[in-house]
This record gives sequence, structure tokens and C-alpha cells, in this order.
Amino acid sequence: MKRITLLDVAQHAGVSRATASLVVRGSSLVSTATRASVEASMLELGYVYNLSAARMRASRSRTAGVIIPNLTNPFFAVLLAGIESVLETAGLAVILANSNESAPKQDGFVNRMREHGVDGLIVCPAEGTEQRFIEDAHRWDIPMVQTLRMVPGTSGDYAGMDPDVGMREAIQCLADFGHRRIGYIAADTFHSAHTERLASFHTAMTENGFEPLFVRELQSTHHAARMAAPDIMNRPARPTALVCHNDVLGLGLHRGLSDLGVMPGRDVSLVGFDNVAEADLVRPGLASVATEPFKVGETAARLLLRRIEQPEAEIARTVVPTYFVQRGSCGPLRSAAMTVSA
Repeated sequence: MKRITLLDVAQHAGVSRATASLVVRGSSLVSTATRASVEASMLELGYVYNLSAARMRASRSRTAGVIIPNLTNPFFAVLLAGIESVLETAGLAVILANSNESAPKQDGFVNRMREHGVDGLIVCPAEGTEQRFIEDAHRWDIPMVQTLRMVPGTSGDYAGMDPDVGMREAIQCLADFGHRRIGYIAADTFHSAHTERLASFHTAMTENGFEPLFVRELQSTHHAARMAAPDIMNRPARPTALVCHNDVLGLGLHRGLSDLGVMPGRDVSLVGFDNVAEADLVRPGLASVATEPFKVGETAARLLLRRIEQPEAEIARTVVPTYFVQRGSCGPLRSAAMTVSA
């Protein structure tokens, strides 16, 4: 005989599984009428609430695991601050791990966090993370929220940002300044954020009737971007503007251009992405698309708390809009050509 599940009860009562779960746990969030309907369905179907399993689920460590791919990027420090601000208020301590863009290392961290009995995980998936990683978490009944990056082909709670508006504003600003030869500096790590930002760049360029001058991939470090500046600026078709995947690349190029005597905003316009605090410390300031990592972190933490408290809740996807922050590194087109040397 088929065992009656909570999903059967929910379907019979015409409510979501999450609502039925709230009823059996005695939540005050459910209306009297809905509670009566669900309880009537439980009685009619013969559903029995597994109290022992519920007690096991209620046994919590009051800890949450957070795995990020690159602690050297200040963006992730701000993301973590947002996560901690919510989880600490809720009484959860954070166990932090840096995968350093290594999927195997990420697997190892999850295993250790499972050993410590974390109540849930917030993960910005490392490059090369497979579907199996997310599926395993579901199979182990570990509440998980993906943030900033989403493993292709998977489902689950997600907190991120939408690059479209900010990228569109950045390209429009460059277009208004007369720029047409615009190059894109991409990171050499391949994940959903890489794909989304590059797609936003192409879309914004197309909307203005432009073709990208080039797309150049670089290791996402200050040093790599700084060292690439001579090659980028001595191309046969010299760019008048550069848009970067993140501010790590943008700040590295800012220094590399300055080393060459090329002033950002005067000799070439330069736009970063993420709007980290350091963007406003260089001179001229680095124009950048703000992605609000603190808000994204807060959102990820709230989604995790929701998943812990309501295991059967519907999947939620929340994105924070981006916007362009204009600074001195983005300026009007100058007609004079310039050749630089390393």
C-alpha cells in the first residue's frame, strides 16, 4: 500500500506542500480556513505525521557553511559581510571556506561541513562544478542556496544580481561620450556569472548598433591585467574604451595604463564591474557597475533561513538590480591616436 505523503495531503487540500508543512508544524502563519482544509485532508487520507523525523530535523547545530571561490577579491568579503549580518542575528555561526575555484576542494569542504552538522550551505560554485554537487546536497537533505553563480541544469534557491541594467547604463554612457571602439576584458574562469556579464555586454552593444572591438580573456588578478595593458593598447585597432568583467581586472588595468602614461578617462575610458570600495580610491576613480554584494549576501542568508525553517517551501530566485557609477576613468572620446610602449 502506498504511503501517504505530505505532498498527497497538499494536493488533496489544494494548497502548496509548504503550506501543508506549516499546518502540521502548528505555524501561526496559516489561516484558520486553510488549516481546517489541510487537517480534513489529513484525516480523509489517513496521513500520519512522523514526529520522530520532525524531532531529528529540529536538532540543529546553529551553524551554516559558506563556500566562496576567491577570498582575494574584495567583492566576496563584502558578500560574506552581508551573509553574516543576517545569520548572526538569527543565532547562526558561519563556517567559511575558500574553494579557490577548485571543484574538488569544494567537495572536500562540503564533506567536512557535513561532519560538523551544519544546518545549511551558501555556495558560490567554483568553476567546473557539476550538477552532481547540487544533486548530492538535495539527496543528503542539506538546505543549500547558490549565490552569484548557478550550476547549469540545476534547480534550487538562488540569490544573485542582474547585470543587464548596469551594463546597459555603462555602454550608453560610453556611447554618449562618442566611443565606438569598445573592447571587453573577460575573466578566464567559466561559470554562469561569466556568461551573464558577457551576454549583457553584447546585448547593450547591439542596442547601440555597435560591434565589440574584441573580447580578451585574462586571469582574474591585478597583476595579469596590469601586465596585459601594453598588448591591449598596441592593438592595430586601438580601443578607445574598455569594459571589464570585474574590478580586479579594472583596477589592474588602471595601474597598467598609468604605467604606460595612458590616463584612464582621458586617453582611454575604463569601466569596471562590482563597484568595490577600492574603485573610489584610485585617481581618477574607476567607473564601475555596482552589484550590491552586501545586499546579495543578505538575500542569500534569508533564503537559507527560509529553507531551514520551511524545507518544503517553493524554490525562490531573487536578484538584486545593478546600476552604473560614473567616475573619472570614463570620459569623452579624444580623436588623437596614441602608440604606447611597455
